[in-house]
Amino acid sequence: MSLKKFAVLIIVLAGAGGLGWNIYERLEQQQPEKASREKVSRIIPVEVKPILQNTRIQQIRTFTGTINANHEFVVASKVSGRVEEITVDLADTINRGQIVARIDNAEYRQALTQSQADLAVARANLAEAQSLLKIAEREYQRIDTLQQRGVSSEAEQDTAEANQLARAAHLDVTRAQVTRATAAVETARIRLGYSDVIAQWQGGNDLRIVAERFIDEGQSVNINEPLLRIVELDTVIAVFHVTERDYGLLTQGQTVAVDTDAYAGEVFQGHISRIAPVFRESTRQARVELKIDNPGHKLKPGMFARVNVILESIANATLVPESALVKRGGENGIFVLDQTGTSVHWKIVQPGIRQDHRLQLIDSNLDGKVVTLGQQLLEDGSRVVVSVESPE
Repeated sequence: MSLKKFAVLIIVLAGAGGLGWNIYERLEQQQPEKASREKVSRIIPVEVKPILQNTRIQQIRTFTGTINANHEFVVASKVSGRVEEITVDLADTINRGQIVARIDNAEYRQALTQSQADLAVARANLAEAQSLLKIAEREYQRIDTLQQRGVSSEAEQDTAEANQLARAAHLDVTRAQVTRATAAVETARIRLGYSDVIAQWQGGNDLRIVAERFIDEGQSVNINEPLLRIVELDTVIAVFHVTERDYGLLTQGQTVAVDTDAYAGEVFQGHISRIAPVFRESTRQARVELKIDNPGHKLKPGMFARVNVILESIANATLVPESALVKRGGENGIFVLDQTGTSVHWKIVQPGIRQDHRLQLIDSNLDGKVVTLGQQLLEDGSRVVVSVESPE
């Protein structure tokens, strides 16, 4: 083959190749448009649910905490000795002012008898001192009269006056001794009374329950040693801790609902009673306390509690199933079924509160039905067939 013919062949092949590449690029550009048209024209099975109008929804945050007694009181012995009797036991109900234990009081009765005897002696000494002072006063008056007549000397008068002052001072001492002996009797009587251990508390209800018993009969106790722990359960306190993110959402008096593992399905109502003004540096959390009515004393201190706090409540909200929300091109939206039930339209929405797999649409007046399954195959205007239609 001559060089000229070979060059012509190369030019022809290059032209054919360029023409083929141009045709290929045009086909590639038309392919997405074709696929898009096919996607729109293809009938896609979907599941739909109705859009709910004027429906209440609440934003609820759940925290975990512990149940504590509303009021708690530790009964302790004010005197030392052997426990002769404990009149109550675990889970017993007691009244304010009830005797719950007795301490052996033989030594305290003896101490009271001794102090009463000392008081009697002090009172006798006082009577004697009063008599001696009267005698000294009369003697001083007699000497003073004689001295005015010139019969008695000034030395005798000075002696009588000194004796009177000494008797007056002795009387003051005996009066102080009587006061001290009286105080000793009262102290002995109080200590004797402490041998009957009384459950006496301030505030709250008159009835409480024995939560713990720390000692048994026959054991010896020291002063201020705990005997019983009693609690009030008509109202209990639930304590939980929140981070800075949730702290600003809580307010005093806010309504809460509490449930426990012990009573599955039962909800106890309460409200936030206290919010700590500081955060713990170790955990960066603040303490929150709830007051919960406790009918039947079902809630017990130490129980685990789930606290559901209503942060926001909307009475007339537009709701869709949470599964209806999809994201396309960085925007949230839903596919709404048209009135004919044969195609869908893409609607951009602003999500709001989520509750029980439902989603609030903010500033939306949409109605009809929304696609909840099959959205990954849909575009605006896609043809559909409803395969499943749920009532809600």
